[in-house]
This record gives sequence, structure tokens and C-alpha cells, in this order.
Amino acid sequence: MVVMTINYSLAVANLISYDDGHQDAGDIAKGIPPVKSPTHPLIDALHAHSPEFVDLRRDIHRHPELGLAEQRTSQLIADRLNSWGYAVHRGLAGTGVVGQLRRGSSARRLGLRADMDALPIQEASGLPWASVHDGVMHACGHDGHTTMLLAAAKYIAEQGHFSGTLNLIFQPAEEHPGGARLMIEQGLFERFPCDAIFAMHNMPGFPQGQLVFREGPTMASSDDVTITLTGMGGHGAMPHKATDAVVAAAGIVLALQTIVSRNVDPLQTAVVTVGAINAGRANNVIPQQAQLELSVRALDREVRDLLERRIRALVTAQAESFGVKASIDYKRDYPVLVNTAEETALARRVGIELVGEDRITPQAEPLTGSEDFAVMLEHCPGSYLMIGNGAGEGSCLVHNPGYDFNDDNVSVGAAYWALLAERFLVD
Repeated sequence: MVVMTINYSLAVANLISYDDGHQDAGDIAKGIPPVKSPTHPLIDALHAHSPEFVDLRRDIHRHPELGLAEQRTSQLIADRLNSWGYAVHRGLAGTGVVGQLRRGSSARRLGLRADMDALPIQEASGLPWASVHDGVMHACGHDGHTTMLLAAAKYIAEQGHFSGTLNLIFQPAEEHPGGARLMIEQGLFERFPCDAIFAMHNMPGFPQGQLVFREGPTMASSDDVTITLTGMGGHGAMPHKATDAVVAAAGIVLALQTIVSRNVDPLQTAVVTVGAINAGRANNVIPQQAQLELSVRALDREVRDLLERRIRALVTAQAESFGVKASIDYKRDYPVLVNTAEETALARRVGIELVGEDRITPQAEPLTGSEDFAVMLEHCPGSYLMIGNGAGEGSCLVHNPGYDFNDDNVSVGAAYWALLAERFLVD
């Protein structure tokens, strides 16, 4: 998942904290025996096998792989799915894996997706299972997402009751360059049609195991914009004989902030962030070029279009006013993630059945982070939910060098997938 921002104190205040009796990751590290959950018996059943999958999750965490290079992880997934009786298909987006299981006479088809790539971050967690690869770590919990789906896959194959086709989609490159789009372009839904598709992401700041749902626009679109301003360089002592791209860049940075405040409906959400300014190397030289790098986000498709139009128009006009030329490279990345109503209602009902009404958030606030599962939802109805990674001390945000997935969620997340499959795939 692309980095998202959340007000932890507000999020936790709006949720009901609980202690479900499970050990936390620290207890596991200390060898404290697990305590059975008082919730759904399916969680108990999966919790009994959680040591096997906690070990697997930590093995994946120890050996992270970047997007489109998940060779070891892909092989590990394929081997286990094959051993449990799934028809295993490999090669979509290079390292993608799809495990398919068919039972009964129903024509219904369900897709469950997990991402499996890591991030180019140096791990600083100090954990025994920390990454062995310099500059690469599972800083977003994709190791946990993969493990939850694998744990569910084993349970469903051995004890699950369903009728229809189950497609387990293990997707590469969620972080970059966007494995969902690659898998779809290479025939994912033609080869493995789905009537609905679901995915789950951990969320630090919410109590461990809390299930968080939202119908409608849930995560923002994400666009990358590079603006190159070209003037005429010169000596810093004689600015009148140059055309200063740096001054133009400064004016454009300030002007860009008016787009959200003066062009976007105040009841809508939009973000225009200038994250990088690159120009010059010496204080007495006026550089010929300056470059701005922007992150642009919206929770509405029309607002997204508005932002692009206004950025292009404003930058062009501002550059002309300063006497420089502007080149705009506008890259549309992930779209707005929109959870469909019927599928989200089902996802919510399954969550209530599994953990109870007091342990779910039925309609959460949207997030301005982005997620390429949004591309799959443009092709198939479905829903994207969150599972709380913990709200206490040490529950740092994803994409942080100290982050780690909460192992207590392996059994809860796996139980959720197993129950959802049984409720969706019926005659």
C-alpha cells in the first residue's frame, strides 16, 4: 500500500478497544503459549495451527523481495498451494500466482487477493526475523497478507464447505509498478473470471483484529507529476541577464496550493503535494532548469480530472509569466478505490459473524493513501477491508523502518477469508 496518513488518537477514540485474549507478537517472541480466542470457533480452529503460519510469515519477512522480483516468495506460495490440492497457475505479471479450487455444482466464482512484494527500506526493527537483505524489508505487511491467505487456503482445502470456484490471487508489485494492472492486462479475469473479488490490508492504529469496512470511495487516486522549468542560466550577480527557473518554481509551488483551496469543492477531498524541488548546485549560479515532483490525490474521479486540468493550466500560465518554458509529465497511477455496495454489505456481515458487532467498524472514514487493488475493482465488483494491526506503543505506521506485522492477525485474517468463501460460494 502506498503510504497513508491517519490520526491515530482520533481513530482509536472512535473505535471500541478490546482484549481478545490473544498473545501479541512480543509474547510469541518470548515463547508465551497462545491463548484461545473467545470469538468464533473458526478463529479457534485456525489459531491452533497458527505457529506453523507464524513461522512461515517470519520466513517471508526475513527474505523480502521487491516488486516483480518475488521469485522465492512465488515459489513458496506455489509449492504450498499445490500440496493442498489447488490447481496452480504461474506467470501473470511474471511472479504472480493463482491457486484455483473447484467444488460442487455452483457456478459462483470468488476471488481473494493478497499482495506479496516488499519495499526498498532498510529495516530497523531489531527483531530476530528481520530482513537479511540490505535495503529491502516488508514494511507494509504484505508478508502477513500472503500468510493469512495461505492459512485460509489450507483450511479451506482440508475442511472448507463451499460450492463453486475459488480463485486465490497472489499479486506482485503492489507498491511499484502496479502488479494488479499487469495481471489484468495479461488476462487475469479472462482466465480466472470472478463474480466478486476481495482484499485485506493491515492498519496500525486500530486495535489488533478490528475489522474495518467502508462502502463507496475508500482510498484515493494517486498521480505522479514531474514539472520541468527551463529558463536561461547565468551568474548570480547579474540576474537581469538570466531567466530564473528557480524563482518560477517558487511561484508555481505557492500557486499550486490554491488549486485545492479555490478550485475544489470544500466538501470534497484533494491533495496536491510538492515533494521535491531540484535545481542548482551553487549559490552564485542561476541554473537553467528547475524540476518539481508532485503527488496528486483525490477521492472522486471528477475531482481527479479537475486537478489535472488546473495543474496543467496553472503551471503553463505561471511559467509564461516568468518567461520560462514548462514541460509537464503527468502520470496517472492508481485510480480511486471504490468498494461496491452489495459486496461490502456481505463483507461486513461476515465480519460481524466472525468477531461481533463491537469489533468491527461498519463505515470508516476514507483514506488518502492509495492501493492498486483499485484497478481490480474497476474490472470486478468487490470490497477492500482493513484489519487492525494494534493501537498501542510500537504500532508504527506502515512504510516505517521499525514496522512489523502483528502475528495475532494470521488466524483472525485467515478465519475471515475462510468464512467469506463459505458464505459467498453457495448453491
